[in-house]
Amino acid sequence: MKRFRQGLVVGKFCPLHHGHMHLIRAALDACDEVLVVSYTKPEFERCGPDAREDWLTALFPQVQRLVVDDARLLARGIAPSRQVPDNDDPDAIHREFTAWLCWELAGVIVDAVFTSESYGDGFAAALSAYYSSRTGAPHGVTHVSVDPARCAVPVSGTRIRSDPHAWRRFLDPIVYAAFVDRICILGGESSGKTTLVNALAAALDTRAVPEVGRLHWEARGGVFTYEDMRLIAEGQIALEDSLTQEARRWLVCDGSALTTVFYSEDGYGAVDPVVRALAERPYAITVVCAPDIPFVQDGTRRDAAFRLRQHAWYLATLERAGVDYLVVEGSVGQRVETVLALLATAGS
Repeated sequence: MKRFRQGLVVGKFCPLHHGHMHLIRAALDACDEVLVVSYTKPEFERCGPDAREDWLTALFPQVQRLVVDDARLLARGIAPSRQVPDNDDPDAIHREFTAWLCWELAGVIVDAVFTSESYGDGFAAALSAYYSSRTGAPHGVTHVSVDPARCAVPVSGTRIRSDPHAWRRFLDPIVYAAFVDRICILGGESSGKTTLVNALAAALDTRAVPEVGRLHWEARGGVFTYEDMRLIAEGQIALEDSLTQEARRWLVCDGSALTTVFYSEDGYGAVDPVVRALAERPYAITVVCAPDIPFVQDGTRRDAAFRLRQHAWYLATLERAGVDYLVVEGSVGQRVETVLALLATAGS
């Protein structure tokens, strides 16, 4: 039998780091059930409520989760009469709001609250008073202090937000993936696209995402159907998402679902709506390889004229979509230097 029936952990989780995870695990070890509450106002970049909910769901599926912001309260028909307090509001306001969340939205009566902060005792006392007033009977909430000196996990959310890449060792790969930006490399056949992808990934010390269409082509012996187009586009996105967890600051992608749109239009005169939707996925940087190197026939490609038509299609499509892009020319080394210069200009 565990020490407590219902535990509570509250935090911004911006982002969810190993210190937070240590706290949640301590609550799970001591309680039959655990409620994790997360809110912040203002929000922090890349740490919105959807991201926080996804992190908690993936890493702690066994806990009850309550991630709120004003929009989510409004969707429940609660806001604007009740809104998330500002981070700088007095402790009393936050304590009352958290107690209200537990009672009204989560429907739980807390027995213990787990924190690593000095305010924990006062927080527990406020929760005790709130529950006693609602139930009409005395109810005590215990404060369980977990590693208040931060010896087990010496880090803070503020420090990680200052440079998540420098402090990535304190982030689970699932969480760190939110801070990885993706570079999409496009180009016609035999334009040096894959060569640039691999060279750029090596220069950035990160992962490269191979072109799923090419992998599918080789696996299928060069035979495609229209239905394969959706499988390829979905596979490209799934592989990106998977390798993002292994990347370092940047993920270099060999093509995108936009590549599948081109081949679907060209080969079948139609594009699955799912493929079109996936092709709208944004990238931090989009690079197009110029067809300024000799065309090499490897047995799977069309010809130089097709390469020019494909290149023109990419440029026109990106222009229509309002996507900023960089055209790179010259040798592999020149192309890598051009992209790296763009990243440096962007402060990356």
